[in-house]
Amino acid sequence: MKLKLASTALLALCASQLVTAAEDQPWLVRGRAVYLAPANNDTTPLSLNVNGKLIPEVDFSYFFTKKFAAELILTYPQKHDVNAGSTKIGTVKHLPPTLTAQYHFAPDGDLRPYIGAGINYTHFSSVDLPAGYSIEKNSFGYALQAGFDVPLSKTLVLNFDVKKVKIKTDVSANGNKVGTLHIDPLLFGIGIGYRF
Repeated sequence: MKLKLASTALLALCASQLVTAAEDQPWLVRGRAVYLAPANNDTTPLSLNVNGKLIPEVDFSYFFTKKFAAELILTYPQKHDVNAGSTKIGTVKHLPPTLTAQYHFAPDGDLRPYIGAGINYTHFSSVDLPAGYSIEKNSFGYALQAGFDVPLSKTLVLNFDVKKVKIKTDVSANGNKVGTLHIDPLLFGIGIGYRF
């Protein structure tokens, strides 16, 4: 009986938190301009690397409470040059949706910092490499995040965000693995968000 009462009380507390969040603009949508800076740690004998570039990004956050949120981070497939040293040898596209859980330190402040951690899935497509070379098409890895929002009005925020994402792919020559390219980018973003 006591267990049932405790469970009921816990469910009621969680429900009240969700209702509070739902009544207090639980959604935040941001558009960001992001610079992707790859680490390019390569274990093949080819000194492989991909170029850094500026990419668009959109994310959707849902606040379960004022301080806890989940964020889904999206872009469209991004094309990169693949280089061996300083020589371009091909191109590849990657699509890297990322999901993070966030903690917001001061959700009602004039400066609203947060941290996040989660998982990234990257799919490589349109792979154009020299004959005989191929890469693993899928990558799973961690994602770490830190940033802050600056409120511009009741619904608009200015956002600054940094992420570290684990992305890697195995490289094969004629079906034999020759090493792994660890892209592992840092992403520096700035954008505008809309709270509703």
